[in-house]
This record gives sequence, structure tokens and C-alpha cells, in this order.
Amino acid sequence: DKGAKLLGLEYPGGPSIQRAAASGNPKAVRFPRPMIDSPQLDFSFSGLKTALLYEIQGTSHGRLEPSTLDPTRVADLAASYQEAIVDVLIAKSRKAVSHTGSQMLLVGGGVAANRRLRDRLAKLAQEEAIEVVLAAPELCTDNAAMAAMAWELLEHNGGASLDLDVSPGPIRRLSGRMR
Repeated sequence: DKGAKLLGLEYPGGPSIQRAAASGNPKAVRFPRPMIDSPQLDFSFSGLKTALLYEIQGTSHGRLEPSTLDPTRVADLAASYQEAIVDVLIAKSRKAVSHTGSQMLLVGGGVAANRRLRDRLAKLAQEEAIEVVLAAPELCTDNAAMAAMAWELLEHNGGASLDLDVSPGPIRRLSGRMR
């Protein structure tokens, strides 16, 4: 959301960045990939957001308002920014699968609706011979509150079997072992 705001894009930021990135060059700007080489599984994009801010400001060596950015420049910045985020998420997902030995990766939340991430997750599923499970994009929203509720229910009521169908509709297989 903060990156989209810097670019003068609408809220919510994820879909706006995706739309702008569709016509941009993801290699136009080589943004940093924060913590990508860390053996830890955590990540933070605050430094990436700062790099985006500096890239925008550096365009005119002063304060450049998002409304004065050329649409092509916005598209390139959005594509490059999105690619940096996806690179980190894929690297951390790969490390998580390797670290845990799991044959399944579940991806949720608003970011799971991003087409570029979904494409890269499909590739990851094939490369690592794992199953990646995603809900339909329209069901991918910011699920932090739902996850917190699930955690509370798990702690107080125990769990359910892994074959429990919690989807309001069928899970879609996107490619290979990805669904």
C-alpha cells in the first residue's frame, strides 16, 4: 500500500501495483531484495519501500510528486518493485520448503492474488516437486484477522483433520501440482 501511494496509485496498493506493472519493464530498476540471502525465513520490505522513494526522488534530484511521474516511468517502477517483492517471497518460500522438508506450501492473504507471484509459485512447484495450494484470487484478501482467529480456535479447541474442506468452492488446480 505504501509503495502504491508513493507511485500515486489507488488503494489498495497490491492490485494497483499489479495493474501498473502489467505494462512496465520489471528490469527497468534493480531494486534491492531485502534479506533474500539470509538463512532466516523472515522478511521485511521497509528498505525496499525506501529504495522506491529514493528512486522517485532521484528522478529530478528533488521532491517529485507522484502526479508528475510519467506513466511509463510509473509502470516500470511498479513492475520492478513488484518483481523485487516476488523474488524475495519465492526465495523465502523455497527456503521454508527446504528447511521443513514439506511437500506442500500453502499461500494466503492479499498477496496471494498477485498474478506474477502465482506464476512464479507454479514454477516453484515444478522445480521443487511440491504442491502449492492457493485459493481462487477473488478469495485472497488480507486474512490476518482470520489467521489470528484460527490460531485461537486451534489453541482452545484442537485442530481438524487435514482433509477438512474449508473452501467455499472447489480448489482450482492451476498447473502441475499447484492448486
